Amino acid sequence: MFNFNFQKQTNFYRGKVRDVYTIDDRLLVMIASDRISAFDVILPQPIPYKGQVLNQIAAYMLNATKNICKNWLLATPTVNSSVGYLCEPFKIEMVVRGHLTGHAWRTYNSGKRILCGVTLPEGMKENDAFSTPIITPSTKASEGHDEDISKEEIIAQGLATAEDWQQLEALALALFQCGQRLALKQGLILVDTKYEFGKLNGEIVLMDEIHTPDSSRYFYAEGFEERQQSGQKQKQLSKEFVREWLIENNFMGKEGQQIPEMTAEWINTISNRYIELYEKVIGEKFKPQIVTDNEQIDLISKELTKY
Repeated sequence: MFNFNFQKQTNFYRGKVRDVYTIDDRLLVMIASDRISAFDVILPQPIPYKGQVLNQIAAYMLNATKNICKNWLLATPTVNSSVGYLCEPFKIEMVVRGHLTGHAWRTYNSGKRILCGVTLPEGMKENDAFSTPIITPSTKASEGHDEDISKEEIIAQGLATAEDWQQLEALALALFQCGQRLALKQGLILVDTKYEFGKLNGEIVLMDEIHTPDSSRYFYAEGFEERQQSGQKQKQLSKEFVREWLIENNFMGKEGQQIPEMTAEWINTISNRYIELYEKVIGEKFKPQIVTDNEQIDLISKELTKY
């Protein structure tokens, strides 16, 4: 794990999968690593080309949605790096769900019918679509687990004003609708996703990644209804298959649990699934690139001089 040092660098933060450099307290450099996390734990082995996949999908989607919401991105100097504005973040994640899947399904299956203050209808099966997408926010924890939170709690705790919440809600739903349209063109269903927002010069802007396999879940549209009716598992492209593998091997990020061994074959499988998702979501052949540390620092530094 290499630490770069850029001119006018004022801060550095290593996230679960990204290394984030603050420049002159005004700009950010985000480097998407090949690290992979699940249940808020970084797994021991990196996944080849994962950083490139995440960075390139995020850049594609940020550019495709900037007519809906301004975003932080200025440039992508290398395949796994982005340069953009430093924003004042809202300490919440806007999780939008079109289907009863993942955490929502696990909550529902346990017998609960309220998630983040949202009442879930009776009689739903796993992966059923909601009549309209719902927002189930979570806190953005700097350490440990993100926690479910309701709209009312967000406003009461001062994580967003009532006015800001209205905007965040409208933007998240509009972005999700756009993401669903883009996915459908590629024969996919955008099932659920998360958005992170911040403020730049008093205006709400979209931050971080968007519609990537780390932040989103996709189903194949073809055969979706038939699989639902017959009770089959949905064919999906997301990180959920990694979570499922961990659960099968008795790991959910809880104290005392051991991360199962990641074989070379399994790592290769994960890498191929990420590449498959890139090609399906973007509709283009993935071109793997390896950038050396020296190339990385030179190209990013050159980009920073423009700003």
